Amino acid sequence: MKDASLYPELEDEILRLHQLVETVELKVPEETPPSSKQVKPLFRHFRRIDSCLQTRVAFRGSDEIFCRVYMPDHSYVTIRSRLSASVQDILAAVTEKLQYSEEQSAREEALALVVVASSGEKALLQPNEECVFTTLGINSHLFACTKDAIESLVPLPEEIQISPGDAEFHRVEAEEIANHMTAFHWELFRCVHELEFVDYVFHGERGRRETANLELLLQRCSEVQHWVATEILLCESLGKRAHLLKKFIKIAAICKQNQDMLSFYAMVMGLDNAAVSRLRLTWEKLPGKFKNLFRKFETLTDPCRNHKAYREVLSKMNPPLIPFVPLILKDLTFVHEGSKTLLDGLVNVEKLHAIAEKVRTIRKYRSRPLSLDLEASPSQLQTKAYVRQLQVIDNQNLLFELSYKLEASSQ
Repeated sequence: MKDASLYPELEDEILRLHQLVETVELKVPEETPPSSKQVKPLFRHFRRIDSCLQTRVAFRGSDEIFCRVYMPDHSYVTIRSRLSASVQDILAAVTEKLQYSEEQSAREEALALVVVASSGEKALLQPNEECVFTTLGINSHLFACTKDAIESLVPLPEEIQISPGDAEFHRVEAEEIANHMTAFHWELFRCVHELEFVDYVFHGERGRRETANLELLLQRCSEVQHWVATEILLCESLGKRAHLLKKFIKIAAICKQNQDMLSFYAMVMGLDNAAVSRLRLTWEKLPGKFKNLFRKFETLTDPCRNHKAYREVLSKMNPPLIPFVPLILKDLTFVHEGSKTLLDGLVNVEKLHAIAEKVRTIRKYRSRPLSLDLEASPSQLQTKAYVRQLQVIDNQNLLFELSYKLEASSQ
């Protein structure tokens, strides 16, 4: 468009480009009837079993979602909002809800929106910030309060109280968990539009409304890592902990067999968490066969020589497969930051070709449908719900506290 002032003959090409962009843009077309829109519970931040069992569909900036916004006393209001809503819009919806509460008179001062993490860290959001829902941490929540109440905010009790490990995980076979995990991650991966990868790298925070599905997939990767550490560190019995290590290595092996490299990578990183890897007595009880297998997994995820081992394995796989998505973003960032988009006022076509090649690779991974034979029995649905709504501790300090309680010294 800028070049059109110098080269008027480009006007026809600009119109064609606009038409192309409109066909792939990540927004709901204006002609879509409002009645066809569904309000979607947001991943993790509004839990409902019936919604978590449904097949995941892509989020768009204009989609409406349900989300909870908490008060300093941990009461909450459930609001209906656009995914791309600004902080100002969210506060307006909260204020409207509070007008019908008994505490209306006590809430006349302007509210602020704050993100509170399970570690107690707080971040005050600015009124013009948009699409904040998808950037929340695993166990982070939105709080609305007056500015003088920000210092008194504390995490929700369920985020800081320690409860025993989840019995559901001990009940289910490794293969069943791995298959449900692969099926879920395939749904999430399929929801990510190819342009989201480019927007994420090129536009950063400004592209949030167009990268919602990618943000959620990255959150899930982090969630799986913390889930592995959480389950092991909440298990007080030494023998059972060693059994859990063995089970997680089994699950990682099956995910690799399923070509779900996202789950595989995340679980290996979870087992390599410093709070878990320091448990010398636990690792010593692991059978030699599984120790050797885990060493091979560590070699495969070793970042040396630009993740050479992982890339070689991936190159031998045929679609469908789920790659380790953070590495794709790393490659795109390297291409983007390693060369300029414009050289002497001209478009660097070589750079754009390199980015297009990465996008074509993503398309290739999803060029065939994933087929896993999963039964619809009550026990399978229970496992499906468990896998899709993992309860995790994402506070590394808390994980270390649990680790030192289990084994005081790693010497």
